[in-house]
Amino acid sequence: MTIGGWIVMTLSVGFVTVLFGSTLYLILRQRPESTEHMHSTMEETPDMHDET
Repeated sequence: MTIGGWIVMTLSVGFVTVLFGSTLYLILRQRPESTEHMHSTMEETPDMHDET
C-alpha cells in the first residue's frame, strides 16, 4: 500500500474511533435526573391495554 493509502486509512479509522468515543462519553456522562426523560420504543403506554 502506498503512503497515501496509509494516511487515508489512518485518518478514516481515527475519525470513526474518535466519533464513537465521543458519543459513548456523552451518553455515559448524563446526570441521573436526565435519564427520566429517556424512553425505549419497546415501552407500553398506559392506555395500550384498554378495552374501549
